[in-house]
Amino acid sequence: MSAPLVPPQLTPKAIILGIVLAMLLAGANAYLGLFAGITVSASIPAAVISMGLLRLFRDSNILENNIVQTAASAGESVAAGAIFTLPALILLGYWKVFDYAWVCAIAGLGGLLGVLFTIPLRRSLIVEQSLPFPEGTATAEVLKVGDRPGSGIRILGLAALVGGVIKFAETGLRIWPATAQAGMISNSGGVFYFGTNLSPALLSVGYIVGLNISSLIFLGGVISWAVAIPVYSTWFMDPATVAEADSISLAYTIWSSKIRYLGVGAMLVGGIWALISIRGSIITGLRSSLQQSASDSTPHTDRDAPMRYVLIGIALLVIPIFLLYQSIVGSVGVGLAMTLVMVVAGFLFSAVAGYMAGLVGSSQNPVSGVTIATILFASLLLLWLSGATAAAAAAAIMIGAVVCCAAAIAGDNMQDLKAGYLLGATPWKQQLMQGIGVISAVLVMAPILNLLLVAYGIGPASDAQPNSLTAPQATLMASVADGVLGGELPWGLIGIGALIGGAIILIDLALEARGSAVRAPVLAVAVGISLPLELSVPIMLGGGIAWLVEQGSQARTGSGPGILFAAGLITGEALLGILMAIPIVISGDPSVLAAPGTWQSGPITGLLVLAGVIFSLWYVAQQKPLESA
Repeated sequence: MSAPLVPPQLTPKAIILGIVLAMLLAGANAYLGLFAGITVSASIPAAVISMGLLRLFRDSNILENNIVQTAASAGESVAAGAIFTLPALILLGYWKVFDYAWVCAIAGLGGLLGVLFTIPLRRSLIVEQSLPFPEGTATAEVLKVGDRPGSGIRILGLAALVGGVIKFAETGLRIWPATAQAGMISNSGGVFYFGTNLSPALLSVGYIVGLNISSLIFLGGVISWAVAIPVYSTWFMDPATVAEADSISLAYTIWSSKIRYLGVGAMLVGGIWALISIRGSIITGLRSSLQQSASDSTPHTDRDAPMRYVLIGIALLVIPIFLLYQSIVGSVGVGLAMTLVMVVAGFLFSAVAGYMAGLVGSSQNPVSGVTIATILFASLLLLWLSGATAAAAAAAIMIGAVVCCAAAIAGDNMQDLKAGYLLGATPWKQQLMQGIGVISAVLVMAPILNLLLVAYGIGPASDAQPNSLTAPQATLMASVADGVLGGELPWGLIGIGALIGGAIILIDLALEARGSAVRAPVLAVAVGISLPLELSVPIMLGGGIAWLVEQGSQARTGSGPGILFAAGLITGEALLGILMAIPIVISGDPSVLAAPGTWQSGPITGLLVLAGVIFSLWYVAQQKPLESA
């Protein structure tokens, strides 16, 4: 009996569309990550777009659509790794602009290593342990209804239009400010702040990750802004200085210079805990992969890239990484030490990211925690080997950048392989397409980052650049490297943050022991501590909408219209942000698109618009899932 005919997968049209979407969604995710410090999976919107475009051809199939979303999500993942780390080199003053060759080398090598590092883990995590991989499962469900993609594309397109128009009115025309905020100073000297960003994209992020995670992110914000800042200003600051200050500005100053280091400690503990938690799975995955033989009798659905080629590829990629590091520090010995740290940390933390993505999804991928752990260890090592120099700080960031790109790719790629497993795809073809998606995104990353840098600025907002992209993750990375090498890292606050992280881990273990559906992953709280409160509030609101929808119906499934509407809002806002950067860069005037003063209003207008988006998202999410549309 002959084997069933396998539909074509790596077709020219699927490869070309995958490359285009990888570039496009990488740019959108780069903007979102610099703006909010959080990125979301591009798999579902890429799958919907692919279904709509490929059905224009006479012959197309579900496995081609799967190949397209595989490349697209790989592109947005390498963008996440790049923007979480490389802007730190700008903030440290080591770079003035994003050098094209350096960005391609660091992000490209890290991303490709992430693809290779996950290949030995696929059988263990997806086949043998059968972890849920929620985004991968949802993507497979979306692809299964690929014969009726019309309604999904309309929802995605409408939401993108709405998100883009709102972004243009807010940031381009400046009809209303980006944030509604207020502050006060109590009689005892406590500084209190409350504010919310008016971005539909952040609301959508909260909807996608759900109430559990969004509430933990908000809890982290409460720890920083409602507890730590008032305590610090009351007990550790000069009352006269506090009394004379502007409450909002002072709250941000305390948070940026002191309190956010609580997040560093919590992330550090979270990254180490994740590694400890999955040590058995790492060993099992390696053993299973090494014992596998891809003979002619092996089903195509179980054929990974051959292990010998994987090992050769890792060895070949390590050589240019060593040369990069050696060129920075000017020492062969130090360069070898850096390379060893990168390879070991890269593999271990890629395994952590892949396993955590399997349990709780890519949105909870502990990229921040593992990268901070890597940079902290690398900084201490370089301080011992070469002393405190500017090159050492940059070298620590570049070690972290390669590891971050590898870990970001690992978590998202395992989701894609899960989708392929459910659909009957060939793993090695997906793994090849993941590499193509990485390379495609890397080719456009430096121009996009430079465009955003010139148009908006990266780092704290100022009068000259009021819409500066805060890059919260990269700011933390820069602070850790510079603080270790400069001897100014507030270890006390980091220690308190580590204790907070330990307490959250104990709470999560207790919830797990009780079999609770609600969990408390420490990295979600750590991210909230590290974010401005204004970003956590709309994320929490989005999670609340998701909860309301879930209580009223089963509409919020992976292929539900609410997910697509939220993804469209993110895509439209991010792409408009990039497009608006072009006239700003050409003119050199951040206000070149601003409307006349008579058009401009206060935050009330923005709040009303956001309320309209909240209602629209809730209304769309109530509709029937696409399966039954």
